[in-house]
Amino acid sequence: MSDTHRYYETQARQFFAETVGLEMGELHRRFLDAIPAGGHLLDAGCGSGRDAKAFLARGYRVTAFDASPALAGLASEHLGQSVAVRRFAEVEETALYDGIWACASLLHVPPAEMPETLARLWRALKPGGVFYCSFKLGLGEREQQGRYFTDADEARLSAWLETLDEVADVHFWRSADRRPERGEQWLNGLIRRAVAPVARLVSGGEGNPFLPHLCRAIHGADEIDLAVAFVKSTGLRLLLPDLLAVLERAGEDGCPGSAARVRVLTSDYLDVTDPDALRRLMLLQEQGAQVRIFECAGGSFHLKAYLFAGQDEQGRLRGQAFIGSSNISRQALLEGLEWNYRIDYPGDAGFLEARSRFEELFAQPRALPLSHAWIDAYEARRAPPPRAVAPGSQELEPLPEPTAVQREALKATPFKVFA
Repeated sequence: MSDTHRYYETQARQFFAETVGLEMGELHRRFLDAIPAGGHLLDAGCGSGRDAKAFLARGYRVTAFDASPALAGLASEHLGQSVAVRRFAEVEETALYDGIWACASLLHVPPAEMPETLARLWRALKPGGVFYCSFKLGLGEREQQGRYFTDADEARLSAWLETLDEVADVHFWRSADRRPERGEQWLNGLIRRAVAPVARLVSGGEGNPFLPHLCRAIHGADEIDLAVAFVKSTGLRLLLPDLLAVLERAGEDGCPGSAARVRVLTSDYLDVTDPDALRRLMLLQEQGAQVRIFECAGGSFHLKAYLFAGQDEQGRLRGQAFIGSSNISRQALLEGLEWNYRIDYPGDAGFLEARSRFEELFAQPRALPLSHAWIDAYEARRAPPPRAVAPGSQELEPLPEPTAVQREALKATPFKVFA
């Protein structure tokens, strides 16, 4: 047992009494200003549990730990919830906490261990999260009243923080000791982690619609596989020009053989797919695409997956997949807030798994080749749901507007056309 650990075990009640009532409101405010309401906080080295209790009172979820069993027991009683006994070296969480509070606790970590300790805490912080720490202002290491201390100033703490990645912002300030009999100065650090990059998440809406991503992927692929629960004419009309273009493209020398392979798998799930959309898919099929309908027979078919494959300059497989929430409808492709996550290969073997599952579904006996006879039978029995079951599921193509010549012809007809 180290001298510092022995100190807290033997002096736990005195330390608790001296620190539990200190006013920390200003420090709490600075920290919590950057934390979402109800966020999950880690009080790392919580001591008396004073700060954790204040966070709980404001509606935050709090996990707390301390290396001293005696202090952890007192803090548990104070908080009304369990405080774990563990050390910084035992922090193994990843991207779990919205905020990490290490108030006057890291100052017992030797400088040689500080980078690894900070890395563990930083790894436990969510992207966009905030980390607070404090040290007694100074330089070097020292022993005081049976405890080991590592002091820090702005330059020293900055050097430690340089070992962390994805640091978005660092703010330091100095403050006086909250205990009235103490004249020491403290260095406070508030460090924000960068938010997660959104390059792989297509979030939809006006700012990031799905359609442009699909069109780029279509033109960059040699093999295109689409699996969606339903297809609406409003959405298919947006994709048809690009799909037809890659079905008809030729090589640089004008020779055939460079056309893309296009496969579409949709379903009769809830009778949402438009018969008119299926007839448009027949036009695509006549140009060389393969289209199949998965007959649900009362079951579910809820896929939304878009897979694109090709080869790099060395002839190696490259691929991209979008898997998420968008069916083929105008709203899902252009206007709706739909999340579709992009997978790139090489890099993510999930692309290979998705491709393999598509092959299995496309070969299933319930996946029938699309035909005019199937569409006729479907149209005769179709009973679409009275309410929308997904964004765009009740979209209809607008009625065609007559041309000026057609309007004049309608006016001249001797029959009453419209009631």
